[in-house]
Amino acid sequence: MNRRNFTSSRKLDHLRICLDKSIESGNTGFDDIRLVHEALPDCNMDSLSIKTKFLGHELGSPLFISAMTGGHPETKDVNAVLGEIAGELGLGIGVGSQRAAIENPELADTFSVVRDKAPDTFIAGNLGIVQLKEHGVEWAEQAVEMIDADALAIHLNFLQEAIQPEGDHDASGCYAALRELCRELKVPVIVKETGSGISYETGLRCYGAGAACVDVGGYGGSSWALIESHRSGSVNGREDLHLKGLGERFGEWGVPTVVSLYEVARCGGPVLASGGVRSGTDIAKALVLGANLAGMALPLLKPACEGPDTLREVIRDIHQELRISLFLTGKTRISELPQARWYLTGKTREMIENIPGGDRIGD
Repeated sequence: MNRRNFTSSRKLDHLRICLDKSIESGNTGFDDIRLVHEALPDCNMDSLSIKTKFLGHELGSPLFISAMTGGHPETKDVNAVLGEIAGELGLGIGVGSQRAAIENPELADTFSVVRDKAPDTFIAGNLGIVQLKEHGVEWAEQAVEMIDADALAIHLNFLQEAIQPEGDHDASGCYAALRELCRELKVPVIVKETGSGISYETGLRCYGAGAACVDVGGYGGSSWALIESHRSGSVNGREDLHLKGLGERFGEWGVPTVVSLYEVARCGGPVLASGGVRSGTDIAKALVLGANLAGMALPLLKPACEGPDTLREVIRDIHQELRISLFLTGKTRISELPQARWYLTGKTREMIENIPGGDRIGD
């Protein structure tokens, strides 16, 4: 199998594993946050707007449809549904890694269908930092042009690379490539982790490089270590027990989403919270902690596979939970949520209280 076909096949493997296997691991920390109830709100819940702004774009809500798929012919229909609903509801959306379509332009429509379905909404392209280092700004520009992207997400996935049978283990030069991209690219750059979280220190480096936003991609949602552990049995037609075991053991690796969000929000730049966000209440908690948007992927994947009506209904429920959370904290607009009071308990409190230099980033 040549390289470009192998990349495409891997994308389909990932999609099927996400749909069929148990790939979630750990605790995001959202359960350790309790928002303070406002017993006497002075507003009408039914008239509350959940619209927001992000990187100069008006969005229907702070729910961001996180990068999921693309790069194989069988993924086009899923992206079409995701794009249709994103366009209908005015939601921001990210596509999966576009590497496969840059290597094989015949696959470009599996990504561009999102823009076809959502001509006016905010769309983020997607490229891995390893591919950025290897191919430079040219590949990034191709990714943006392919979908007329409003921003480009550069994903950091070194845990996945370390476990992946064909993974790239050389991270040297990646930071320099990121800085060059942020200087040269005409659209904003989002730096995105993929399930292991981003620390305060790394967040500062990302913003220092010129990133317009950091997507924390924290631990507690889909684990790429577990995904690659499942996939190890299908590569080269035999099970690689060594890599399978590594994937299982590193399924517990990473900074929980809430802890990562707490740290990165104190860097001072725009933040996207993702990694195990599973409800409208989780979105409200993320915004209280300082996120601008909250991304969901896995909870929307199966509904998208069932069709636009199912996905629309799921998102309607998420939006209703968010609106109720807004109402019960006594706030009238999304921008007021960071003012809401909250309690922190459990393991998440222990971790945040033990952050090195906590007096530097704590309340």
